[in-house]
Amino acid sequence: MKTTTIGALHLPVARLGLGCMSFAGVYGNVDEDEVSRTVQAALDLGANLFDTADVYGAGVSEKMLGQALRGRRQEAVICTKFGNIDHAGAAPVAEAYAGRWETCGRPDYVRSACEKSLRNLGVETIDLYYVHRIDPTVPIEETIGAMADLVQAGKIRAIGLSEAGAETIRRAHATHPLAALQSEYSLWSREPEDWAIPLCQELGMAFVGYSPLGRGFLTGAVPPLNELSEQDSRRHQPRFEPQNYAANRRLLDILDEAAISHGCSKAQVALAWMLAQAPNVLAIPGSKSVRHLRENVASERISLTTVERETISAAFPRTAALGERYPDVQMTRIGL
Repeated sequence: MKTTTIGALHLPVARLGLGCMSFAGVYGNVDEDEVSRTVQAALDLGANLFDTADVYGAGVSEKMLGQALRGRRQEAVICTKFGNIDHAGAAPVAEAYAGRWETCGRPDYVRSACEKSLRNLGVETIDLYYVHRIDPTVPIEETIGAMADLVQAGKIRAIGLSEAGAETIRRAHATHPLAALQSEYSLWSREPEDWAIPLCQELGMAFVGYSPLGRGFLTGAVPPLNELSEQDSRRHQPRFEPQNYAANRRLLDILDEAAISHGCSKAQVALAWMLAQAPNVLAIPGSKSVRHLRENVASERISLTTVERETISAAFPRTAALGERYPDVQMTRIGL
């Protein structure tokens, strides 16, 4: 697979990794054995970047990832996140999307959260540790200072931010060099092109795009909201509301054309387009099945022409998707 380096890690990191939020059941039921097989298959294929967070199922995702990596830890680049506190544990997704989670960036919490994630994962060191959401009540310099102490202690190897604003990124980077910024990025969430990806290039950071398939929408396989599982988090996301869903489906036509031309799937076209945008862009599509993982990884073999990339980009302008990517209460935590 195509690899790059991330900050001070000095390790070959696949540009297409595996997002592990779905391990916690946010998109419906989970087969733990299939999850383990998926992680093993990712390693076998060279997709060695694994991304999770302590809040995904109140540690469930971290524990499942750690268990699946047992005996193969040295082959993996493990990324996890802290900063969202779920006081009620693994509560229903609807409550999380209603804003019940609290953000916290206090230095004492940074240290305790890291220790807990290390236990969940069953490892001695986290390769890339992100601030999941910025705590507006704590100066970012204090949060990053505590993370820098973790680097010195050998608990983590590199530091990243998730969904942070430009000023916060610069202040954090001045406190300790950042390795990566993680934000949502896909054909229907292209805002990072305006400033985030260029800023990462300027500072020598990787840009890690999560939900590169629009939470499955760009695959064309996501059914209408009323057919989704009660546990599926997309029931609480504006872009999947009936009136928005119907309009957004029309965006998929251009992907169909490209997929037919290359003899591949819409998902593979969407991923190939994303990885072609800039050399510092990485993608972490989520999957809990070997079949979908293999399909995603195979997108690396697809080479879109300049004309194809421009045509697809034109069909997905910044304002193309109807509906915000999160409910209002969660959008207030973006870009701080």
